[in-house]
Amino acid sequence: MKKLKVLFFAEGATLAHVARPLTLAKELDAQQFDVVLCRPAEYAKLTSGLPFPVLDLECQDGDTFAHKLEHGSPLYDFPTLCRYVDADLALIDQEKPDVVVGDFRLSLSVSARLRSIPYIAICDAYWSPERQLSTPLPVFGFTRYSPIPLIEFLFHRIAPLAFRLHALPLERLRSKFNLPSLGYDLRRCYTDADQRLFANFPALFPDVSAHKGAEFIGPIAWSPDFDGEMDFLSGTGPLAYVTMGSSGNPQVIEDIAPILEGIGSRVLIATAGKPLFLKDPKPTTQIFNYLPGSVVCRHATLVICNGGSPTTNQALTNGIPVLGIARNMDQFLNMETIVNFGAGLLVRADRATPTRLRQAIEKLMGDPKFTLRAKNLADNQYGEHVSLTLAKHIKALCVRSLSQLQ
Repeated sequence: MKKLKVLFFAEGATLAHVARPLTLAKELDAQQFDVVLCRPAEYAKLTSGLPFPVLDLECQDGDTFAHKLEHGSPLYDFPTLCRYVDADLALIDQEKPDVVVGDFRLSLSVSARLRSIPYIAICDAYWSPERQLSTPLPVFGFTRYSPIPLIEFLFHRIAPLAFRLHALPLERLRSKFNLPSLGYDLRRCYTDADQRLFANFPALFPDVSAHKGAEFIGPIAWSPDFDGEMDFLSGTGPLAYVTMGSSGNPQVIEDIAPILEGIGSRVLIATAGKPLFLKDPKPTTQIFNYLPGSVVCRHATLVICNGGSPTTNQALTNGIPVLGIARNMDQFLNMETIVNFGAGLLVRADRATPTRLRQAIEKLMGDPKFTLRAKNLADNQYGEHVSLTLAKHIKALCVRSLSQLQ
């Protein structure tokens, strides 16, 4: 039987949108699928030595994305999306895939349809159009100095208009290529595909039901390779794993580390290569640029992160509760579901005072119900392996596409 060719598009907005396609591409059965991975050139080191072709992908740089996120601007403007379509089409025409798989590569909503190629989007269920979207107030430059209740009141009223403005560039792109509107619904703009696969725990989203066109693939927990001994995992007493990831502010760690040391916890910190200055850290506190998060989480008592799904998935997959110090909308939406389930707590990054951090840490480490709820998630993970779920949908889309051509 002829192998199916799968072209993965890993958008470079954050590490997560590269890590998830990378993980899936590596886990697809090479006996059944020919895989090609497209990713930004700056992630070349991360994708070296793979057993399949890796191609450069034009992407907006991470700093530009982070700046837009920080200021509440649309994440992609119309000219950028037009360039994306050109880049997508060039790669699709060159590789001639049977299916494309993208992670936050919004332009594939257009380019895959222009070539009549089945398109699978790896996305998060909190952006599902079937779900009532809450509008938590992100952290902006002014929110640190403003009364949160008042700003939330105003934000909830302007959010629908703001979301329509964020959807405008993709709507313009669809109009340019004579594709139907998505109703200026940002949820649809972020997730539109022939098949949406939610990389989350289904139990966190009781209001999202799987159906034709949308299904849970389950959490995709990726960790960087780590060369060296892992003696840092040995020791007695509680262990806290702290990382703000590629999109968080590492300065908050300077407040967190002394709190953890003060309650007798060992501390492992991953800075994601960002500078960090701790005053007189104890020998039980160790700092690394990167750590194999999934491995560390197996030994941890508590995980403290920016609230984004990559690290929270690592923690919850291993039954470890989470303290999320959130800044952007994605992080707030992700942490809302975890808090509602009882497996973690949320602290706003603009309100992350030492007092609030201490209260949250002591509560999470002192009340066993958080660990029990996290273990409940770990014990009831989505049954099918993520690669099997993806393979099933790739085959189904190819069969459907073939039948439509006949």
